Amino acid sequence: MTAYYELIKKTTESNGLVISRYKPTMHAQGAWNEHEQHMAPASGLLAAEIEQFSPKENMRYGRLSFDIWGLIDLSEFTIETQVIRPGRTIELIEATLRSGEKTLIVARAWRMLTQDTSTIAGLEDKPTQHPEELPVWHGMKRWSGGYIASIETRKGPQHRAGKGIIWVTNDKAMVKGHKTSDFAHLIGMVDTANGIVPRQQEDFQWAFPNLDLQIHMYRQPQGKWLGLETVQQYGTDGIGLTSSVLHDVHGPFGRSEQILTLRPM
Repeated sequence: MTAYYELIKKTTESNGLVISRYKPTMHAQGAWNEHEQHMAPASGLLAAEIEQFSPKENMRYGRLSFDIWGLIDLSEFTIETQVIRPGRTIELIEATLRSGEKTLIVARAWRMLTQDTSTIAGLEDKPTQHPEELPVWHGMKRWSGGYIASIETRKGPQHRAGKGIIWVTNDKAMVKGHKTSDFAHLIGMVDTANGIVPRQQEDFQWAFPNLDLQIHMYRQPQGKWLGLETVQQYGTDGIGLTSSVLHDVHGPFGRSEQILTLRPM
């Protein structure tokens, strides 16, 4: 199995800081520029580092927040992971991706105490069709780059500019020679949402890269297919928003938001 990244070295310092050095493969290549990484696998790798950081059986991650500080170079980089707010019932974990001296992505994740709340559980988000019941979709081929070439997509009904449901999966490991958890696999595709229902359908006159990715989860995601029930909206002053209900094959598990900067091509 091919992978998005190769691990070069991982060390843990005396203060608990974990430092990992990685090399991206061409499967991590972005869609806007050939010399950048796509945010999707980069966020999946950050999620993997966060997930593996001092795991606790009675806690899980409820929110992941990724702020993109600049173009994510398609070159070697490090991820530094640490706890910045320890606690018995909630903890805040931070992972920072750097290339040389440049900070490129800062991820923060709330790790929260789990307990049985089945007697009061209830969801307003509704399940969608299973991906294997839907037709293969080739609409992502409008985008270039190694990451887009690595994914398989299925299209839900009533898909249109600005709104629709797309299921996505891939057969790549996150890190060469290491098992990829369902959590890292699925989080590593959420950023794809920004390209599945573009409001411009043919020749893009405006670029719409996202500056962040916010993910909130009321359930731990499972499986290999990610469903993106997505709406994309543009304001009148150069700022847009891509919003998604997130699904796995068992149903909805959370939501994501991506703030967009609209710029003439």
